[in-house]
Amino acid sequence: MYDMPEEIEVRAEGPLRIIALNRPDDLNAVNHDLHNGLAKLWPRLNDDREVRAVVLTGNGRAFSAGGDFEYLNVLLNDPELRAQSIAHGREIVLNMVRCRVPVVAAVNGPAVGLGCSLVALSDIVYIGEKAFLSDPHIQVGLVAADGGPLTWPLHTSLHWAKEYALTSARISAERAVEMGLANHVAADPLSEAIACAKRVAELPRQAVESTKRLLNIHLERAVLATLDYATNAEEQSFQTDDFASIVARLTAKAQKS
Repeated sequence: MYDMPEEIEVRAEGPLRIIALNRPDDLNAVNHDLHNGLAKLWPRLNDDREVRAVVLTGNGRAFSAGGDFEYLNVLLNDPELRAQSIAHGREIVLNMVRCRVPVVAAVNGPAVGLGCSLVALSDIVYIGEKAFLSDPHIQVGLVAADGGPLTWPLHTSLHWAKEYALTSARISAERAVEMGLANHVAADPLSEAIACAKRVAELPRQAVESTKRLLNIHLERAVLATLDYATNAEEQSFQTDDFASIVARLTAKAQKS
């Protein structure tokens, strides 16, 4: 559906679209095809006039484990692909912010890196009891151009945003709710998210979509104020010795395991 790569599963349930990141054997880590697909997904959802609400989740044990190490290694050595990836990251952020229909996230497991960003850009978040959020961009030597620092200051305090962005520490499900980064801890986040999306889908379309837009104007203004700086800084961080040495170490470790 929507001509997505196999890394993104889209299922229609009446006025709902259930979207699942679909690399379960790799904990839905983000490779080029998944990243590219996410950039294209949101405009196609906007064009689908049958859609009234979206549920976003991950297949398998994780929501998304962040960037695939092999993909990061390719980005290190391919400036053209890297520029495309950064452009796609910008599109993902802006297209999610501008998505006309409510997006309910079902965080079924770890949501790391871009996975954490997708959660932050969703409208309502149900997080599994053992799931956690984490933005480890700094840990691998990168600036989080499409990550938590873009939106966390609107969800939580600036001090909490700084602590978790600068330390890459994990945020437990309960802590995420306490901080305002998620709405509800759920034993079965997918079922709860679908039930919520169905309730939203039954409400008057124009009122729902216009209210979401009204709320997201605040988000869009904040994102536009920081996004250009963030993408330029991320491009620079891809070219640092720190990033190169960290990727080499992580790739070697992954190959041994």
